[in-house]
Amino acid sequence: MTEISRQAIVRGATAGPGSHTEYEGKTMIGAQAVVASLEAEGVDLVFGYPGGQAIKIYDALYDSTKITHVLARHEQGAVHEADGYARATGRVGVAIVTSGPGATNTVTGIATAYMDSVPLVVITGQVPRGVIGTDSFQESDIVGITMPVVKHSYLLQSTDELTRTFREAFHIASTGRPGPVLIDVPSDLASEEMVFHYPDSVSLQSYKPTYKGNAKQVKQAVNYLKSAKRPVLYVGGGVISSGASNELVELADLMQIPVVTTLMAKGGFPASHPLNYGPIGMHGSKYANQMLTESDLLIACGARFSDRVTGRVDQFAPHADVIHIDIDPAEIGKVRPVQVPIVGDLKNVLASITAELRKQNAKPAPAAWREQCESWRERWPFYHRSVGDDPTEIVPEMAMSLLSEKLDPHNSIVVTEVGQHQMWAAQFIDREEPRSWESSGGLGTMGFGFPASIGAKFGCPDKQVVCVAGDGSFQMNSQEMATAAIHELPVKVVIMDNRCLGMVHQWQKLFYHERYSSTLLDSIPDFVKLAAAYSWEAERVTDPADLSAAYDRMLASDKPYLLDVSISRDQNVYPMVAPGAGLNDVIGAIDIAVGAVRTGGEEHEGRGLSHTDFVVQGDDDKEGGAR
Repeated sequence: MTEISRQAIVRGATAGPGSHTEYEGKTMIGAQAVVASLEAEGVDLVFGYPGGQAIKIYDALYDSTKITHVLARHEQGAVHEADGYARATGRVGVAIVTSGPGATNTVTGIATAYMDSVPLVVITGQVPRGVIGTDSFQESDIVGITMPVVKHSYLLQSTDELTRTFREAFHIASTGRPGPVLIDVPSDLASEEMVFHYPDSVSLQSYKPTYKGNAKQVKQAVNYLKSAKRPVLYVGGGVISSGASNELVELADLMQIPVVTTLMAKGGFPASHPLNYGPIGMHGSKYANQMLTESDLLIACGARFSDRVTGRVDQFAPHADVIHIDIDPAEIGKVRPVQVPIVGDLKNVLASITAELRKQNAKPAPAAWREQCESWRERWPFYHRSVGDDPTEIVPEMAMSLLSEKLDPHNSIVVTEVGQHQMWAAQFIDREEPRSWESSGGLGTMGFGFPASIGAKFGCPDKQVVCVAGDGSFQMNSQEMATAAIHELPVKVVIMDNRCLGMVHQWQKLFYHERYSSTLLDSIPDFVKLAAAYSWEAERVTDPADLSAAYDRMLASDKPYLLDVSISRDQNVYPMVAPGAGLNDVIGAIDIAVGAVRTGGEEHEGRGLSHTDFVVQGDDDKEGGAR
């Protein structure tokens, strides 16, 4: 590992709030004030890519002794790296890019962070104020372009507002429901002299997140919990953002309530806990989906009732009353009617509910409900060796299960790309700790996972970081292999290589008469040779008997390492809820009761779908997507 990398990741792991006293009252130019503002926020690591309209900021960055800059190989990669850093550490990720195409290249990364509520500050260079709006060279209205996918944005107009803007941006990004904030900095403003003063506090009259839940609504929730016979805790990514894992465990233990999780909540409730029933939704387990279908009380904790969770909304948890806890009031009631809405920080609200339950000596949920859930878990496992897979081929479910066994669940971070491999990883890799799992949930961004793993490793240098990728998604940002190599970051990449765009290929197989339109990939590139070109270690595995030793070599390496794992393109992710179907209409679930065979898939395989099959019924109709 290079010296600059050692310094960067050590500082990134330990730094706290910065001090701005050394700059107070000093005269400097705007670009220097940008850097001083970052230092004042405790930022010590930024990701980015320079250019003409950001050159003054980069020149000022050159003199900083507190901030290390990581040069990405593409602006999208830089934002994903900042995103991965933020998810792993809980701190605000920072990216700096130039104007025009540099700025527009960040849009996918910003949208990814927005959909998954990740705190970022993205700084873009801009053309001089006097020529904004004239279509000057490398000009883009990045504030207008990103408006739908940022929590807030700024176009700086004066040095008088520069430091206040940065103070507000970091406050907005990291408080309430976290999200990305964009600051557009015209290059002439970056040259203007100013006197540096960094605000000690933020006062935004129109931005006052609610952290404490309404006491009356908390008591209503307690009353519902006390009378429920079949309660389920439905947990989303808010449990991670809020740091509410301990409070969630305490409530689940007290009332003996089964817990199901969204993709974003993985790690927020320990996988080893007997009340953890894992993922729900389109590729969740049949038993977890059955629990939702039969539940009489759903406690939604920092979850937004995504269409990938609910399936057909009018058939989702049809017998359940709903308690919905979220810090963002816009989410409550947006998809599903709610009996008890509680706006507030999940950590605080769960603690309040538990305290009130203890005060009232509330009794746990009936044991019969837990026994029923456990019988379903035993009957419908995710995978069973008796399903008849070819013993000479690597089975993805077993490959992910084996990887899970080899990783320390308390000292590792698993990051995924998007596709079939993402779902296999979600199903079979166990996570015990918050912030030990990163995946693009809302936007489903192919190309997110690998650069995000670089950011996660910078943020958590002592943890093993493994990216699970597909051969299609990895190629979206494979140029970031150079970033890892130059900094000697020992990130590990496992490519589930089926030489096709797996998830779309699966939909084509099941629903489009096996018409594989533009989803079959050739055996190019040779990933092992590509890795060698970037000075990575790499190998390819085709025999299941060789996989365990290959994992051991990969995990033991102190260098970047790529493992190309060959799997059949005929492998599908099961179980699956078909688009437009309810959660009780599951394809390909294994049923132990009838001999450990997959059931419910025969009538779907090879059949066509009409347009209406893709409509998810709810307040707003949405088209299904498969990327």
